[in-house]
Amino acid sequence: MRMLSAAAMLVLLVAPAYAQTPNINLIPELQSKSPEEKDAEAARDKAYKDSLRKIPEAKTSSDPWGAVRSTDAPKAAAPAKPKTKTGSSAQRSQ
Repeated sequence: MRMLSAAAMLVLLVAPAYAQTPNINLIPELQSKSPEEKDAEAARDKAYKDSLRKIPEAKTSSDPWGAVRSTDAPKAAAPAKPKTKTGSSAQRSQ
């Protein structure tokens, strides 16, 4: 009786997990194409390749900030002035 209840418990625990496994066919049946389908596929491939050849080559840069940036090197900055003290500490020192 104990073995029967253990087997029943095992089945109850395994059944939901088995239901969640995907049904994948690892060896699919290969369908052969008819001559008309092969011709249609070849025509589609040719049309696709022809359309790719019609796309013009990009001769200019696609940089949207290219006109904003300068091509010259940045100029050397003037030496910074020493900062004067302001505020309450400047008034006390006088």
